[in-house]
Amino acid sequence: MPSDVIEAHVSRLPPLGEHDWIPRSVDRADLERALLAGSVAGTATHPIENVRGNIQMLLEHDPDKEFGLEGLQEGMTLDLVLGLVERAAGAPIDRDARHGPVEVRARPIVDASRAAGERLARACARGESMVLATGHPTGLAYLYHQLAVELARRGARILILGAGLRWRDARLDHDWLIEHYDGVAMLGDGRVLRHTHRPDAMERMLAEGRPDLVFADHGFAGAAIEAGVETISIADVNDTALLVAKAKGRTEHVLVFDDHVDPNAYWPVFVALTE
Repeated sequence: MPSDVIEAHVSRLPPLGEHDWIPRSVDRADLERALLAGSVAGTATHPIENVRGNIQMLLEHDPDKEFGLEGLQEGMTLDLVLGLVERAAGAPIDRDARHGPVEVRARPIVDASRAAGERLARACARGESMVLATGHPTGLAYLYHQLAVELARRGARILILGAGLRWRDARLDHDWLIEHYDGVAMLGDGRVLRHTHRPDAMERMLAEGRPDLVFADHGFAGAAIEAGVETISIADVNDTALLVAKAKGRTEHVLVFDDHVDPNAYWPVFVALTE
């Protein structure tokens, strides 16, 4: 990645609380309190009207909400998908509500992270190849960066696929560019890294190589699942494509929590994943 892009990326992030990002055993109650204190759990950034609207767009085949996954709509209704969110977040959703908050409880975050951590541990023990990729170059950045370093330290092989690949959509006035930073793939526009739901970056990466395991979100995760690659993914309450894919048996591990808070606040997820 060009140094000016790295500097621009890092300049948007707050100082890293290094003491928090040390793999160690932490009591569940302390992890849950930290998740609530950092707003990773609690009242989600996205209210129920946004969640309902995104589900409806998914049911109507909006590509931005499908994350590159096909066939999600069959057998699904708004109420059924709200039920998937409700169970993953661990808190009830009022089906009659058209406005108001959505709650994410801390306990299922810890449970899902620890379960995914067992799969990551096996990947490290076996020396499996992995790709880490995020459509959140700010909010989730530290989590991915620190996880990539720790996984490599423990024996996983972090693949750098598609580095520097460029392409352009006819309707846009800039290129798309696959960038890698500390072993984590992201999508840039040649100037800055971008928040994205697009699946095409991962599609291009997988054309270059097929990892044993992917850890990703948004379209990076969706494209990997669509390609049949085992995937651990992160989803916010309004990103329901990955939960539908799980309900259909196409993926196993989906971690649901607020994906756009202070990057330092995700250290409890890191600790639960690496215990």
